[in-house]
Amino acid sequence: MENDRLAFRMLFVISNPKLADKANSLFKQSGIPLYYRFSGKGTASSEIKEILGLGNIDKMILISILPKPMSDRMLQKLNKELILNSPNSGIAFSTVLSGGSGVLLNRLKKLNSQYAEDAEKLIGKERTVYEMPEPRHALIMAIVNQGYSEDVMDAARDAGATGGTVLHAREAVNEDTYEFWGVPVQPEREIIMIISSQEDKLPIMKAIGESCGLNSPAKGLVVSMPVDNVAGIA
Repeated sequence: MENDRLAFRMLFVISNPKLADKANSLFKQSGIPLYYRFSGKGTASSEIKEILGLGNIDKMILISILPKPMSDRMLQKLNKELILNSPNSGIAFSTVLSGGSGVLLNRLKKLNSQYAEDAEKLIGKERTVYEMPEPRHALIMAIVNQGYSEDVMDAARDAGATGGTVLHAREAVNEDTYEFWGVPVQPEREIIMIISSQEDKLPIMKAIGESCGLNSPAKGLVVSMPVDNVAGIA
């Protein structure tokens, strides 16, 4: 993979709402011009919820796209300010984007010309010095029919997963596509995000596919992408 395709990272922050507000402030203080915020749910088992007296575990997800050096610095700042290695805090991680650098820079220039100029300089420098190491973690994403997220997590835990975050979504797909794949039209979907070690990635994906794949009532699709950097995993 060419170095210029490694310039940008997608940065994720998953935490409780209070810490998400603090992360949101850090994004603003750092002059990051473009990021998105979503609500989700944690996937603690029913036994853990009962022991801790928890109901639904609300989570907030912040997502931004940054040049790698800026993403790495932001991860360090988030780790320090949010104390991500402490219990019940959260996790922050970045994944590799393999294309679109020119489009992203043009978008940044419209939002914040100075930020885009700094980003362009960093990307140019990175192309000459950066080599991507072998990733130690992976982001697994399972997209299933609504109501099957617990089935996904049950299968994932049996294969070594420690937890995940659920997002609710609505598919926007032409009905002809559903007919081609033989998948009934059910636009309400759930997206389960799981961070795993590279060693556990394939067993977890296999377990989810066997339990909640396209041939099951969950009609699930499972994908993964390498995690470039992570904070909040002991």
